[in-house]
Formats: sequence, structure tokens, C-alpha cells
Amino acid sequence: MSASAAFFEANPPELLISLGGTGGFAPGLPLLGGSGVEDLFGAAAFAGRAGEFSLYKAGPWLLGATTVAVGSELEETTRRLYENIFQVCQGWHLARIWNYVPAINAVGSGGLENYQAFCRGRSLAFERHFGPEFTHQLPAASAVGCQPGCLTIVFAASQGTLGHRESPLQVSAYDYPAEFGPRAPSFARATVVPAPGGHTVFISGTAAIRGHATVAPLNTAEQLDCTLVNLAGIARVCGLGPDLDRRGGSKRHFKVYLRHAADHPLAADFLSQRLLIDADRVTYLQAEICRSSLLVEIEATLFGVTRLRPDLMGSASSFLL
Repeated sequence: MSASAAFFEANPPELLISLGGTGGFAPGLPLLGGSGVEDLFGAAAFAGRAGEFSLYKAGPWLLGATTVAVGSELEETTRRLYENIFQVCQGWHLARIWNYVPAINAVGSGGLENYQAFCRGRSLAFERHFGPEFTHQLPAASAVGCQPGCLTIVFAASQGTLGHRESPLQVSAYDYPAEFGPRAPSFARATVVPAPGGHTVFISGTAAIRGHATVAPLNTAEQLDCTLVNLAGIARVCGLGPDLDRRGGSKRHFKVYLRHAADHPLAADFLSQRLLIDADRVTYLQAEICRSSLLVEIEATLFGVTRLRPDLMGSASSFLL
């Protein structure tokens, strides 16, 4: 191995989330392939700070991001940051939230996995703000593991009408049974933001979960296959058709989270054959997934969807590309 290759292996580049031309936010996820800079919303103008969030405006979007050091109080930190988001977004509707949770599968001082502690803090914040029917307000979201020490949260909000969607193949995350933690995860499987100039669709982090059970534990190839079928199901519900608007001319962005870096070649080959086209923007990242039995998670963001097609909503049993 050359000296440069050895340095790259020891110091892999990391994902950089760029907002408003700033230096960006680095949640601590090693880049395995594809684009290392995430700038989904293009040019954004800095709009000040509110609490612990830096705010930006990009066209019709209000964006916010923060990275906060976390010790043993992950639940409390999560609750505080989400309450901060709700204060910031008065008059806006949350469309998408990205969460990068430190050591997501580790057990914290309270005996809960960090993901479970995060979920409890998030859920309590939503309930406190929106009341007992808060599940109707939940946007698309993802939560993956990052390096210990810091919690990073990024959100996008719109003043337009939103439609939150659930998968026909999966139990809604907020209805998971108690075996997955004292408070269920608080997110919708997808959020659709209609607009005259082109619709936006946010599809949450999607993995090999059928109903509420993990499919093919620790088998990456089978989990990839199941994940694509799940993506087809939620895409239909969103009006994209089972191919996620593959031929519709929208700008499609994918993030693929892999627990093991060694699975990158397998995943890249699999997705190039079954999902991706040349115009897509895709980023492969090494990250822990919310369940230790899950090896891959895929999220999608589509801008400029010219036509939502409810006529194509239907069976998600096949994903023929």
C-alpha cells in the first residue's frame, strides 16, 4: 500500500453538509464514495441564529443546523434541541429532519441504547409542543450513528402545504411496539411538498424492515433487495410510481448508509443496476444504523417532480427497473 493510500485509509474524508456558503457542518460520517459535499438546497443566505441553531433561507425553504456536544444527557439534549426547532419554525411546517446521533447503538448511562434515549427525547418534545395527536405533524426524517461526542441536527421547513406519507409495507415508526424502546421513533416515512414549479419529495431513511421486524439480519444483499422494495412502496404512495420518478426528469439525491465499509462495492453495483441513473447524485457513507441487525439504509430527496401520479399508486410487490 502506498503512503497516500495508507493515509486515506487512516483518515477517510467525511461528509460535509454545506449551507449558505459557510464552512458547513461535519457530523462525523466517513465518505465511502460519491459526492462528499451535501448542498441539497443550493445557494442559501445566512438568516441569523436562534438558540443553538444557525438559520438559512433558500428560496421557499427555512433551513437550520446545529452540532452540539453531548455527554451523558443525550435524551435531554435532544428534547431541548427539538423544542428549539419548534420555536424557530413558528409559521413554518417541518418537511425534513436529518439526525446524526453519537454512537447510536451504544448503551448509555441510563441503560437505554443511545437511539432509544434520542427517540424518547424527540418524542417528548413533539408531544409537549403539538399535544397527544402529535403524530399527525411528524415529517420525514432519518437518524444514523456518528462518532461519539456530538449530536448534529439539520432541518428543512416550508410555508406551503405538506403531505406526510406512510408505507404500505411497514408499520408506521411511531406505532412500533414497546420492544423497540420506551418511546417509538417520531417520523413519517415520507413528506411531499407540492409547488407549482415542481414538487419536492423527501423519503426518510429506509431499511430492511417489513411490518416492524428486521428482514434478513446481517445479510447485506438481501437487505438491499428488501430496502428497494420498501422504497418502491413508499414511492407509490407519494405518487412517484415504483421507480421513484426515474424517468420523470426530477433531480434525485440519494444517501446510502452502510454499517461496514467493505459492503460499499456490493451496494454500489447493486444500486447501479436496480435504482440509479447517470443523472442521480449519490453519496455512500459509513454509519451505524438504528438497529444493530441492519446493515444498510437509503434515503432519497427529489426536487422538481413535475407530476405526482396517484394513478400509479398500487402494489409495491415488484421493483422492476
